[in-house]
Amino acid sequence: MSSFVLGLARQLVAFSTSPVAELNVRDRVVMITGAGAGIGRALAEKLYRTGALVALIDIDQNAAARVARSMGERALVVRADVSDRIGMREAVSRVRERFGRIDVVVANAGVAPEPATIRTMKPADFDRVIGINLTGVFNTVHPALDDIVAVGGHVVVVSSAAAFAPGLAGSPYMVSKAAVEQLGRALRVELAAVGATAGVAYFGIVDTAMTRGTLDDDELGEEVAALLPWPLNRRISVSDAAESIAQGIARRAPRTLAPAQWEPYALLRGAVNVVLDQLLADDERVRALLNRVEQRQVERRQPSPVPR
Repeated sequence: MSSFVLGLARQLVAFSTSPVAELNVRDRVVMITGAGAGIGRALAEKLYRTGALVALIDIDQNAAARVARSMGERALVVRADVSDRIGMREAVSRVRERFGRIDVVVANAGVAPEPATIRTMKPADFDRVIGINLTGVFNTVHPALDDIVAVGGHVVVVSSAAAFAPGLAGSPYMVSKAAVEQLGRALRVELAAVGATAGVAYFGIVDTAMTRGTLDDDELGEEVAALLPWPLNRRISVSDAAESIAQGIARRAPRTLAPAQWEPYALLRGAVNVVLDQLLADDERVRALLNRVEQRQVERRQPSPVPR
Protein backbone atom coordinates (compact mmCIF):
# COMPACT_ATOMS: atom_id res chain seq x y z
CA MET A 1 0.00 0.00 0.00
CA SER A 2 2.81 2.42 0.94
CA SER A 3 4.59 1.78 -2.37
CA PHE A 4 1.34 2.51 -4.22
CA VAL A 5 0.89 5.82 -2.38
CA LEU A 6 4.51 6.78 -3.02
CA GLY A 7 4.15 5.94 -6.72
CA LEU A 8 0.97 7.99 -6.94
CA ALA A 9 2.71 10.93 -5.26
CA ARG A 10 5.54 10.81 -7.78
CA GLN A 11 3.08 10.77 -10.67
CA LEU A 12 1.29 13.81 -9.27
CA VAL A 13 4.59 15.68 -8.93
CA ALA A 14 5.60 14.78 -12.49
CA PHE A 15 2.20 15.84 -13.82
CA SER A 16 2.42 19.22 -12.09
CA THR A 17 5.89 20.04 -13.41
CA SER A 18 6.04 21.84 -16.75
CA PRO A 19 9.05 20.99 -18.94
CA VAL A 20 11.72 23.71 -19.10
CA ALA A 21 15.18 23.96 -20.62
CA GLU A 22 17.82 22.37 -18.42
CA LEU A 23 20.48 24.49 -16.72
CA ASN A 24 24.07 23.33 -17.08
CA VAL A 25 26.14 24.91 -14.30
CA ARG A 26 29.47 24.55 -16.12
CA ASP A 27 30.97 28.04 -16.38
CA ARG A 28 27.96 29.44 -14.52
CA VAL A 29 28.27 31.45 -11.29
CA VAL A 30 26.56 29.82 -8.31
CA MET A 31 26.25 31.72 -5.01
CA ILE A 32 25.62 29.56 -1.93
CA THR A 33 25.03 30.73 1.65
CA GLY A 34 25.96 28.52 4.55
CA ALA A 35 28.68 27.09 2.31
CA GLY A 36 31.19 26.47 5.09
CA ALA A 37 29.60 23.28 6.38
CA GLY A 38 26.82 20.75 5.95
CA ILE A 39 24.59 20.84 2.89
CA GLY A 40 26.09 24.10 1.62
CA ARG A 41 29.60 22.71 1.67
CA ALA A 42 28.61 19.46 -0.03
CA LEU A 43 26.72 21.39 -2.72
CA ALA A 44 29.58 23.82 -3.33
CA GLU A 45 32.05 20.97 -3.74
CA LYS A 46 29.70 19.07 -6.03
CA LEU A 47 28.97 22.01 -8.34
CA TYR A 48 32.62 23.04 -8.42
CA ARG A 49 33.56 19.56 -9.63
CA THR A 50 31.06 19.92 -12.46
CA GLY A 51 32.67 23.15 -13.65
CA ALA A 52 30.72 25.88 -11.85
CA LEU A 53 32.22 29.10 -10.53
CA VAL A 54 31.26 29.03 -6.86
CA ALA A 55 30.82 31.88 -4.37
CA LEU A 56 30.98 30.43 -0.85
CA ILE A 57 29.22 32.76 1.58
CA ASP A 58 29.30 32.00 5.30
CA ILE A 59 29.41 33.86 8.59
CA ASP A 60 32.39 31.63 9.46
CA GLN A 61 34.98 32.80 6.96
CA ASN A 62 37.55 30.26 8.15
CA ALA A 63 35.15 27.38 7.53
CA ALA A 64 34.39 28.63 4.02
CA ALA A 65 38.10 29.14 3.37
CA ARG A 66 38.79 25.53 4.35
CA VAL A 67 36.25 24.40 1.77
CA ALA A 68 37.86 26.61 -0.87
CA ARG A 69 41.35 25.22 -0.28
CA SER A 70 40.63 22.28 -2.56
CA MET A 71 39.33 24.65 -5.24
CA GLY A 72 41.06 27.08 -7.58
CA GLU A 73 40.33 30.35 -9.33
CA ARG A 74 36.70 29.42 -9.83
CA ALA A 75 35.99 29.83 -6.09
CA LEU A 76 35.38 32.97 -4.05
CA VAL A 77 35.03 33.15 -0.26
CA VAL A 78 32.91 35.93 1.22
CA ARG A 79 32.23 36.40 4.91
CA ALA A 80 28.68 37.61 5.50
CA ASP A 81 25.86 37.24 8.01
CA VAL A 82 22.62 36.57 6.14
CA SER A 83 20.63 38.42 8.80
CA ASP A 84 22.61 41.60 7.98
CA ARG A 85 20.81 43.17 5.02
CA ILE A 86 23.52 45.69 4.18
CA GLY A 87 26.22 43.07 4.59
CA MET A 88 24.47 40.70 2.21
CA ARG A 89 24.04 43.45 -0.37
CA GLU A 90 27.78 44.03 -0.18
CA ALA A 91 28.44 40.27 -0.43
CA VAL A 92 26.37 40.03 -3.61
CA SER A 93 28.27 43.01 -5.01
CA ARG A 94 31.57 41.26 -4.35
CA VAL A 95 30.38 38.17 -6.21
CA ARG A 96 29.24 40.33 -9.12
CA GLU A 97 32.51 42.25 -9.20
CA ARG A 98 34.60 39.08 -9.17
CA PHE A 99 32.70 37.00 -11.72
CA GLY A 100 30.72 39.61 -13.67
CA ARG A 101 27.40 37.81 -13.29
CA ILE A 102 25.32 35.60 -11.01
CA ASP A 103 23.45 32.68 -12.59
CA VAL A 104 22.22 30.68 -9.60
CA VAL A 105 21.50 31.62 -5.98
CA VAL A 106 21.05 28.98 -3.28
CA ALA A 107 19.73 30.44 -0.02
CA ASN A 108 20.78 27.62 2.29
CA ALA A 109 21.97 29.15 5.58
CA GLY A 110 19.85 28.22 8.58
CA VAL A 111 19.77 27.49 12.30
CA ALA A 112 17.55 25.56 14.70
CA PRO A 113 16.57 26.54 18.25
CA GLU A 114 16.81 24.33 21.30
CA PRO A 115 13.51 22.66 22.26
CA ALA A 116 11.12 25.14 23.89
CA THR A 117 7.43 25.88 23.86
CA ILE A 118 6.12 29.22 22.64
CA ARG A 119 5.16 30.09 26.21
CA THR A 120 8.62 29.52 27.68
CA MET A 121 11.03 30.37 24.84
CA LYS A 122 13.08 33.53 24.94
CA PRO A 123 11.77 36.07 22.42
CA ALA A 124 15.37 36.67 21.33
CA ASP A 125 15.66 33.00 20.33
CA PHE A 126 12.55 33.31 18.16
CA ASP A 127 13.89 36.50 16.55
CA ARG A 128 17.28 34.89 15.84
CA VAL A 129 15.78 31.91 14.01
CA ILE A 130 13.42 34.07 11.96
CA GLY A 131 16.20 36.56 11.25
CA ILE A 132 18.48 33.90 9.79
CA ASN A 133 16.08 31.34 8.32
CA LEU A 134 13.51 33.68 6.80
CA THR A 135 14.77 37.26 6.65
CA GLY A 136 18.18 35.87 5.77
CA VAL A 137 16.71 34.16 2.71
CA PHE A 138 15.17 37.44 1.58
CA ASN A 139 18.45 39.28 2.23
CA THR A 140 20.27 36.68 0.12
CA VAL A 141 17.89 36.56 -2.81
CA HIS A 142 16.66 40.14 -3.14
CA PRO A 143 19.93 41.91 -4.07
CA ALA A 144 20.73 39.22 -6.66
CA LEU A 145 17.39 39.12 -8.48
CA ASP A 146 18.29 41.64 -11.18
CA ASP A 147 21.35 39.49 -11.96
CA ILE A 148 19.20 36.36 -12.11
CA VAL A 149 16.69 38.00 -14.45
CA ALA A 150 19.45 39.38 -16.70
CA VAL A 151 20.79 35.88 -17.43
CA GLY A 152 17.58 33.86 -17.12
CA GLY A 153 19.00 32.17 -14.05
CA HIS A 154 17.62 30.12 -11.18
CA VAL A 155 17.00 30.62 -7.45
CA VAL A 156 16.75 27.87 -4.84
CA VAL A 157 15.40 28.59 -1.36
CA VAL A 158 15.94 25.83 1.17
CA SER A 159 12.80 25.06 3.14
CA SER A 160 12.16 21.80 5.00
CA ALA A 161 9.60 19.11 5.61
CA ALA A 162 9.24 21.05 8.86
CA ALA A 163 7.21 23.52 6.79
CA PHE A 164 4.27 21.14 6.92
CA ALA A 165 5.05 19.07 10.02
CA PRO A 166 3.73 19.86 13.51
CA GLY A 167 5.84 22.48 15.26
CA LEU A 168 5.71 21.35 18.86
CA ALA A 169 8.77 22.44 20.89
CA GLY A 170 10.40 23.92 17.79
CA SER A 171 7.92 26.40 16.37
CA PRO A 172 10.38 29.12 15.26
CA TYR A 173 12.05 26.67 12.89
CA MET A 174 8.75 25.40 11.48
CA VAL A 175 7.38 28.94 11.13
CA SER A 176 10.49 30.09 9.28
CA LYS A 177 10.53 27.13 6.90
CA ALA A 178 6.82 27.45 6.12
CA ALA A 179 7.38 31.12 5.30
CA VAL A 180 10.39 30.27 3.11
CA GLU A 181 8.18 27.87 1.19
CA GLN A 182 5.75 30.69 0.45
CA LEU A 183 8.60 33.01 -0.53
CA GLY A 184 9.86 30.38 -2.96
CA ARG A 185 6.43 29.82 -4.46
CA ALA A 186 6.02 33.57 -5.01
CA LEU A 187 9.45 33.74 -6.64
CA ARG A 188 8.59 30.83 -8.91
CA VAL A 189 5.58 32.61 -10.39
CA GLU A 190 7.13 36.09 -10.46
CA LEU A 191 10.39 35.03 -12.12
CA ALA A 192 8.54 32.96 -14.72
CA ALA A 193 7.10 36.21 -16.04
CA VAL A 194 10.61 37.53 -16.79
CA GLY A 195 12.27 34.38 -18.12
CA ALA A 196 13.94 33.09 -14.94
CA THR A 197 13.08 30.23 -12.58
CA ALA A 198 12.95 29.41 -8.88
CA GLY A 199 12.50 26.31 -6.78
CA VAL A 200 11.96 25.23 -3.19
CA ALA A 201 14.12 22.48 -1.69
CA TYR A 202 12.57 20.42 1.10
CA PHE A 203 14.38 17.93 3.32
CA GLY A 204 13.39 15.56 6.05
CA ILE A 205 16.10 14.86 8.60
CA VAL A 206 19.58 15.52 7.23
CA ASP A 207 22.58 14.26 9.20
CA THR A 208 24.27 17.60 9.89
CA ALA A 209 25.96 19.12 12.92
CA MET A 210 22.82 21.22 13.47
CA THR A 211 20.65 18.11 13.52
CA ARG A 212 22.97 16.25 15.86
CA GLY A 213 23.19 19.22 18.22
CA THR A 214 19.44 19.79 18.29
CA LEU A 215 18.18 16.21 18.34
CA ASP A 216 20.92 13.72 19.24
CA ASP A 217 22.89 15.70 21.83
CA ASP A 218 19.81 17.00 23.60
CA GLU A 219 17.81 14.51 25.63
CA LEU A 220 14.49 16.26 25.08
CA GLY A 221 15.28 16.94 21.43
CA GLU A 222 15.91 13.24 20.99
CA GLU A 223 12.47 12.49 22.42
CA VAL A 224 10.84 15.00 20.07
CA ALA A 225 12.55 13.32 17.11
CA ALA A 226 11.39 9.92 18.35
CA LEU A 227 7.78 10.99 17.81
CA LEU A 228 8.34 10.72 14.04
CA PRO A 229 7.24 7.30 12.78
CA TRP A 230 9.15 5.24 10.23
CA PRO A 231 9.87 6.03 7.41
CA LEU A 232 9.63 9.75 8.19
CA ASN A 233 12.45 9.42 10.72
CA ARG A 234 14.87 8.18 8.05
CA ARG A 235 17.98 10.34 7.78
CA ILE A 236 19.86 11.27 4.66
CA SER A 237 23.46 12.43 4.30
CA VAL A 238 24.56 15.93 3.34
CA SER A 239 25.73 14.41 0.04
CA ASP A 240 22.22 13.11 -0.63
CA ALA A 241 20.78 16.55 0.15
CA ALA A 242 23.32 18.28 -2.08
CA GLU A 243 22.57 15.86 -4.91
CA SER A 244 18.86 16.66 -4.60
CA ILE A 245 19.52 20.40 -4.92
CA ALA A 246 22.02 19.92 -7.77
CA GLN A 247 19.54 17.84 -9.75
CA GLY A 248 16.86 20.43 -9.05
CA ILE A 249 19.07 23.20 -10.41
CA ALA A 250 19.83 21.17 -13.55
CA ARG A 251 16.10 20.58 -14.13
CA ARG A 252 15.08 24.07 -12.95
CA ALA A 253 12.71 22.12 -10.73
CA PRO A 254 9.99 24.09 -8.96
CA ARG A 255 10.38 21.77 -5.98
CA THR A 256 12.60 18.97 -4.73
CA LEU A 257 12.06 16.79 -1.69
CA ALA A 258 14.38 14.26 -0.07
CA PRO A 259 14.00 11.61 1.12
CA ALA A 260 11.10 10.56 -1.10
CA GLN A 261 9.22 9.01 1.82
CA TRP A 262 8.01 12.49 2.76
CA GLU A 263 6.28 13.00 -0.59
CA PRO A 264 2.86 11.51 0.28
CA TYR A 265 2.74 13.58 3.46
CA ALA A 266 3.71 16.73 1.53
CA LEU A 267 0.92 16.22 -1.00
CA LEU A 268 -1.77 15.14 1.47
CA ARG A 269 -0.82 17.46 4.33
CA GLY A 270 -4.06 19.42 4.24
CA ALA A 271 -6.04 16.38 5.34
CA VAL A 272 -3.31 14.64 7.33
CA ASN A 273 -2.50 17.60 9.56
CA VAL A 274 -6.09 18.11 10.67
CA VAL A 275 -6.06 14.62 12.11
CA LEU A 276 -2.43 14.62 13.23
CA ASP A 277 -2.69 17.84 15.22
CA GLN A 278 -5.59 16.45 17.21
CA LEU A 279 -3.85 13.13 17.79
CA LEU A 280 -0.79 14.92 19.14
CA ALA A 281 -2.89 17.23 21.30
CA ASP A 282 -4.56 14.18 22.89
CA ASP A 283 -1.39 12.08 23.24
CA GLU A 284 -0.30 11.75 26.88
CA ARG A 285 3.31 11.07 25.82
CA VAL A 286 3.39 14.39 23.98
CA ARG A 287 1.88 16.24 26.93
CA ALA A 288 4.43 14.73 29.32
CA LEU A 289 7.29 15.61 26.99
CA LEU A 290 6.13 19.20 26.57
CA ASN A 291 5.82 19.53 30.35
CA ARG A 292 9.46 18.44 30.69
CA VAL A 293 10.51 20.90 27.98
CA GLU A 294 8.78 23.73 29.81
CA GLN A 295 10.17 22.67 33.19
CA ARG A 296 13.72 22.73 31.84
CA GLN A 297 13.24 26.24 30.48
CA VAL A 298 11.88 27.43 33.83
CA GLU A 299 14.80 25.85 35.71
CA ARG A 300 17.33 27.51 33.41
CA ARG A 301 15.87 30.90 34.21
CA GLN A 302 16.24 30.44 37.95
CA PRO A 303 19.17 32.42 39.39
CA SER A 304 22.15 30.30 40.39
CA PRO A 305 22.66 29.94 44.13
CA VAL A 306 25.23 32.32 45.60
CA PRO A 307 28.25 30.35 46.91
CA ARG A 308 28.89 30.77 50.62
